[in-house]
Amino acid sequence: MSLELDDVYREHFAFVWRSARRLGVRDASLDDVVQEVFVIVHRRLGEFEARSSLRTWLFGITLRVARDQRRSAARKSPECAVDPDTLRASAPGPLEAMEKVDAVRVLYAILDEMDDERREVFVMAELEQMTMPAIAGTLGVNVNTAYARLRAARQAFEAGVARHRARDEWRLR
Repeated sequence: MSLELDDVYREHFAFVWRSARRLGVRDASLDDVVQEVFVIVHRRLGEFEARSSLRTWLFGITLRVARDQRRSAARKSPECAVDPDTLRASAPGPLEAMEKVDAVRVLYAILDEMDDERREVFVMAELEQMTMPAIAGTLGVNVNTAYARLRAARQAFEAGVARHRARDEWRLR
């Protein structure tokens, strides 16, 4: 199987960009991270042995680059809040646009509250619909560990949603 970088880039750019953002890469660094992922893909594409799907392989590279970037950013600037102005959505009407931007802001805020292990499994399983064996292989853990992390991530996500709903109800009073 011969893969061309142009084809991989064209077919999987959106997936890599979305995955990097969901893994906690801030908007200011997103383009650089995605570029670094595809530089690595360019260098290693000939080594891809198809033991996993191309998408799983790309996610593994994205995961490692995103981890490195987040660690580097944490050393430089300990805390960056999500900027809602950078989460613009193009929707038919202003109300729909506001609701979508708010939902995305809440999603990223909840993901930001999770530790890396839970966040990574949650993004792969719930948002990218990857299989548990693929997730476990990408993370280098056994399947039971991956399932346990997903269970904990789902609980953390539900708790985060409940907190945000409670805040919204309190604000409306």
